[in-house]
Amino acid sequence: MIEMPRLGMGTWHMGERAANRSREVAALRLGLDLGMKLIDTAEMYGEGGAESVVGEAIRGRRDEAFVVSKFYPHHASRPKLRAACDASLRQLGIEFLDLYLLHWRGPVPLEETVATL
Repeated sequence: MIEMPRLGMGTWHMGERAANRSREVAALRLGLDLGMKLIDTAEMYGEGGAESVVGEAIRGRRDEAFVVSKFYPHHASRPKLRAACDASLRQLGIEFLDLYLLHWRGPVPLEETVATL
């Protein structure tokens, strides 16, 4: 059984400016070094930029991180959800997410989203 860490690092506003990238990567790596295993990100943060930062930070350390990402409500439908997940995995440079969340409810029926997940 995989246990989800109770405390983690968020990445909102990361990946928005190239000039900040090395500091953002270093901050996430320091967090991992200090025992913060959960990293929360989303496809919307920096339009994929935050996921890219996370990917760089966990490169070679994937087994140390519990990675959470979130998808837009307009990607919550059966035809769009898989593509959104695949795009996030590419940005992160990983093969799987530990937790994938609907960022907030939108027009797609929740039943469709849950069945697709």
